[in-house]
Amino acid sequence: MARTPRTTILHHLVLTLCILGGQNTPSLASTAEIDEFLGCLSADIPTRLIQTPSTPSYSALLLSTAWNLRYILPDTSNPLGIIAATEHAHVQTTVRCGRRHGVRVRVRSGGHDYEGLSYASVHLHKHNEPFAVLDLAALRAIHVDPARAEAWVESGATLGELYYAVGAASCSLGFPAGSCPTVGIGGHLSGGGFGSLARKYGLSADNVLDAVVVDANGRLMNRSAMGEDLFWAIRGGGGESFGVVLSWKVRLVPVPETVTVFSIIRSRNQSAIELITKWQEVAPVLPQDLYLRVLVLNQQANFQALFLGRCGDLHRLMQDRFPELGMTEQNCREVSWVQSTVFFGFSTTSVPLVQLLNRSSNPRYYLKVKSDHVQEPIPRDVWESIWTAWLEKPEAALLMLDPYGGLMSSISPSETPFPHRQGNLYQLQYYSFWYENGTAVAEKRMSWVRGLYKEMEPYVSKNPRAVYVNYRDLDLGTNELDGNVTSYEKARVSWGDKYFKGNFKKLAAVKTMVDPHDFFRNEQSIPPLPAAKMIP
Repeated sequence: MARTPRTTILHHLVLTLCILGGQNTPSLASTAEIDEFLGCLSADIPTRLIQTPSTPSYSALLLSTAWNLRYILPDTSNPLGIIAATEHAHVQTTVRCGRRHGVRVRVRSGGHDYEGLSYASVHLHKHNEPFAVLDLAALRAIHVDPARAEAWVESGATLGELYYAVGAASCSLGFPAGSCPTVGIGGHLSGGGFGSLARKYGLSADNVLDAVVVDANGRLMNRSAMGEDLFWAIRGGGGESFGVVLSWKVRLVPVPETVTVFSIIRSRNQSAIELITKWQEVAPVLPQDLYLRVLVLNQQANFQALFLGRCGDLHRLMQDRFPELGMTEQNCREVSWVQSTVFFGFSTTSVPLVQLLNRSSNPRYYLKVKSDHVQEPIPRDVWESIWTAWLEKPEAALLMLDPYGGLMSSISPSETPFPHRQGNLYQLQYYSFWYENGTAVAEKRMSWVRGLYKEMEPYVSKNPRAVYVNYRDLDLGTNELDGNVTSYEKARVSWGDKYFKGNFKKLAAVKTMVDPHDFFRNEQSIPPLPAAKMIP
């Protein structure tokens, strides 16, 4: 990727501040301004695409992809309007009207943000900041070019829709992205995008070739127009901080016509703890063609694999590198790559491929997730203690262990905003979910995930305790205002360094260049870089 010299970035920052320094950020919107905002929208957007709390379809649209029920509660602030954009011009109009009338804009593609920031406000509403939601679900076009091994995909498409389209176009191409088919492309790629092909081909963001963005002034820009700094920032820094990413040009990657998957479940009395302990040393150094993760649920460890090859070769590899697991050829299932995405999405290969197109296949539940990066194997006695003290509790939920290594270890931490590359064995998620309503149930579940997270502190990454931004966690801290913009220093200390390490300052510098008045902001959006921080 071409790099812009630091002096060039600083030149743009100074120029931006000089040009815009005399302007004022729109003040907090009054009722009249909100009415004017809605009127501004309706001048260019069909009224059927604009839903407000007083319109019949508002609640249904708000709930359509609000996967985490924790944020459909009385103590959250809901949008004053939802704009179901069907054209790029609708997005431009929404941004321009929001800037003009003091209404901020949040962007929702799939609604899987762990903390609901794409459709609800938990903390910033104390500042009385009204916001509208741009719902991109209708902007979901996908154009696959198998001859060039490329595709254009709009942000409102889901991972499942992209997988299905790629599989229909070619039996020898795939795309590296996550396991949940209902996740929206926009949020997934802009945060990085980790999945079963990451050890072979890197993150989704590592395979983005171009993008189309609407900036804070409502301008439509591709990679050439936006420049390399903004293009760098949206590929892992969270696109919602810099504008609205409408579509992505992605590189498709070669895969065999036949790949192999397996799922092997081991209980505690089948050496689950010993196997997890061993897995930590084995999985990150396996050949790049093999991805082997662990899910710990219901006091069982489920070892799930994707191998870019045939069953016989996988069996020989496992016998050589991880014989303790006891994998046999009977455990294998040979499938196409697109069928492997069904396996990881639904834990079975028997679900028809068309299920990848079902945008409502996930049940709604209450959810809290925390995550870590593990850099040294956790000792067996610690896993024993974790299992006894935490995993055997009735409120215990899910642990997910995803291996790094492979290509992930050879990409520079500054190549994209996602810095968690070399030195990490695996990422670890603590995933608590429940279906029952009520404060007591929620407190018990939240206490479990937060308690286990605290217990793990000695055994995970330090200085900072690193987190993947797509596993958003508001427990780390939330933005505070410093004048009319969010505070850079408070964001850096509380959550910025944990998500982005040394890349946080450059992200803030890009933010200053493209959105100096902090129009696009939420509880953990990138803040502008203060003038005092601009000079090294």
